[in-house]
Amino acid sequence: MEVKALNNLFGNLDIYLLDQILKGRFERQMKILDAGCGEGRNATFFIRSGFQVFGIDQDALAIQMLRMHARSLDPAHDVLRFQVGKVEELFFHKGAFDAIISSAVLHFARDEAHFDAMWSEMMRVLKPGGFLWLRTCTDAGGILGLAEELGNGRFRLPDGSERFVLSEMHLQRLMTRWGLRYLESPKSVLVHRQRSMGVFLLGKG
Repeated sequence: MEVKALNNLFGNLDIYLLDQILKGRFERQMKILDAGCGEGRNATFFIRSGFQVFGIDQDALAIQMLRMHARSLDPAHDVLRFQVGKVEELFFHKGAFDAIISSAVLHFARDEAHFDAMWSEMMRVLKPGGFLWLRTCTDAGGILGLAEELGNGRFRLPDGSERFVLSEMHLQRLMTRWGLRYLESPKSVLVHRQRSMGVFLLGKG
């Protein structure tokens, strides 16, 4: 398959999410939520391939763009599956989803309470036996030794960005509270002396 065809199929999909797709982690009968979907960089493949993918983002313009994009990919896709809203205030019912995608969203939390509120809502709508695919800033690789602490779990990283950083201790507390387990060993991508991005696949129940 040519590069152009691959780009048409996958769009700007996160490479570590592609890894899970190629492993067969997602099935068409699943209901999938992209929590903080933006303009849908991670939704293109799922829409084009007929998956039951939903999305929520607080940016109304991004949702409008995603609906237009979805309609161009599949005129039969229900674009009302993509809604404006906050991750910490999901309006879906308990256990609505088999899988949740959270890509570079949680590190925009204002503080630990905000982070935990977003996490709690995702856990509420994730059914037992479902999984969360998560990508966010972490403290792996000793990166915080080069960062400026801003308080409430936020740091100014060496790359100049201000992010909420998920620590290993914080993650373990969340996993214990919500009965989560690793479906794969966690991974970290360390951009040397800049930032550390963790990739996690967590099963519920």
